[in-house]
Amino acid sequence: MHIVVLTKPVPDPAAAAERLGPDGRLDRGASPSVVNGNDEYALEAALKLVEAHGGEVTIVTMAPASGADTMRKALAMGATRGILVTDSALEGSCLRSTVKVLAATLRDLTFDLVLAGLDTSDGGAGVVASGIAALLRLPYLSNAARIEPDVTAGRVSVRRITPAGYDLLEAPMPALVVCTQVLGEPRYPSLKGIMSARSKEIASRSLADLGLDPVAVGGAVASTRLVETRRPAARGATRVVRGSAAEGAHEIAVLLDARRLLP
Repeated sequence: MHIVVLTKPVPDPAAAAERLGPDGRLDRGASPSVVNGNDEYALEAALKLVEAHGGEVTIVTMAPASGADTMRKALAMGATRGILVTDSALEGSCLRSTVKVLAATLRDLTFDLVLAGLDTSDGGAGVVASGIAALLRLPYLSNAARIEPDVTAGRVSVRRITPAGYDLLEAPMPALVVCTQVLGEPRYPSLKGIMSARSKEIASRSLADLGLDPVAVGGAVASTRLVETRRPAARGATRVVRGSAAEGAHEIAVLLDARRLLP
């Protein structure tokens, strides 16, 4: 099997609070970059699949040239190789441009599955994977809690989480699967993996390599822009209710009744 995992460098959530630059965009130099957390779960799922069925894992990232440093961790976890799409024209790209660029990258690859995280910590839109599936006309299986490929039959089954429980989905491969954290905790890179990651290939791709016109994608043609930012309102005074559960419930009911919030 050949599995492609989409990854993205994001500001480290454990570092200092994120801040915006003068242009209203996220200041990515304010904290070190790490692999997006949900992408690591997708990578872990891919590594388990190739361990069970054989094959290899390629990671694809759209980022500045410095993104190669972050990709090394994903390679250290066990990915076979990386592809970094980087071009100065891509700075400030909107979701639409991101989808177009990643879809163009995948068109040049042969794969059985594309795995993606549910969303990214620096954006949270969660629509890039579905957009790619639409452009490439790939079966789209979301919110996967279990992934079971049948390589011989060329099909994949997914147990998808829903508000009511689970759906069982089946689709022909190649297909795109959005992964959830239920699939399992990402592994820590071993010392051997860290050492071997230094020699693994990270191929660079520009817009010209992908056959994309720089005036058609990137920040210059972004379909969204930041209009305004403001700090959230300060939290008001709080009241702490202490005592037993019954006493607490009584106090809360009295408080809600006093504010006419009970029917």
